[in-house]
Amino acid sequence: MSDTPRLPVTSPGDLIVAVPYLLGFHPTDSLVLVGLTGRRVTVAGRTDLPDPAATVGGVEELMRQQLRMLHQADVTATVVIGYGPSHRVTPVVDTVVPRLREAGLTVLDALRVTDRRYYSYLCQNLTCCPIDGVPFDPDHSDIALHAIVAGCSTLPDRRALVASIAPIDGPSRHAVTRATHRARTHRRALSAVAGRDALIRAGEDIVRTTFARYAADQVLTDDELAWLTVLLPITAVRDAAWRATDAQPWHIALWSDVTRRAEPALAAPPASLLAFTAWRSGLGALASVAVDRALQANPTYSLAHLLDRMLREALPPSVLDGWPDQDFPTTP
Repeated sequence: MSDTPRLPVTSPGDLIVAVPYLLGFHPTDSLVLVGLTGRRVTVAGRTDLPDPAATVGGVEELMRQQLRMLHQADVTATVVIGYGPSHRVTPVVDTVVPRLREAGLTVLDALRVTDRRYYSYLCQNLTCCPIDGVPFDPDHSDIALHAIVAGCSTLPDRRALVASIAPIDGPSRHAVTRATHRARTHRRALSAVAGRDALIRAGEDIVRTTFARYAADQVLTDDELAWLTVLLPITAVRDAAWRATDAQPWHIALWSDVTRRAEPALAAPPASLLAFTAWRSGLGALASVAVDRALQANPTYSLAHLLDRMLREALPPSVLDGWPDQDFPTTP
């Protein structure tokens, strides 16, 4: 994750309170590696705790990915934080800390967070790190206040983040389904009469309409949204939308709304564009769940696979500067 917010972290308790704002949600049953370059937090990566029955093998697998992330961010020191009960966290920390040191990284601390208390695996000073842990209160913390003022937000857990871009249901779902049926019929008719170039021009028109609408804090009608989503699978149309997408906050709102309302089978292009704008905005967790949503809709969608690879290797968003005009096969 890049572009992490500047928060005045001065203690392990401060860092623990800050982590949900760095990730976008409160981690549970998780391993979090916080990477620092000098005195600045430059990356924070989260993974599920491995199955206790396969801790060593599970950790080795996740560490390959995490070490790539840390090295890509030029990290020089790390803090390891395990969220969960001792019997789940301790075997993971005991495996992770030596692997980080073998990779040439300084481990500043290794912590376990359980029931609003943290415990240090490395500090032996009972004055600052008592056996029964150190309590912390994330609800009454200066860090939380700084984060909110800085415009950061956090959800209760990763499931809430996934739910935030899940498909709509109920009457709204039925309305979009009917609109999508009409849009598909219109697309077939337009293609038969005027050909692919007309579809591309129509796609570029609805992309311009979409961006103008959301820039004005409005949304597409069901028929407009359906028309957009049946044309976005055309690579030239998707790329027109991609060129217009950057890190504006309303771009996240735009693609979140389209991803949620689109027919699930048509969600791969808008979810991939949501992943792109979230990544450009430093919202790595949202980018990750958006990629997952795209691949659920279309497991072979190559733009989603490209973004998934970039996220897993913790590459900076600047590597895609100038895209989609680079010579790279992103065609679905």
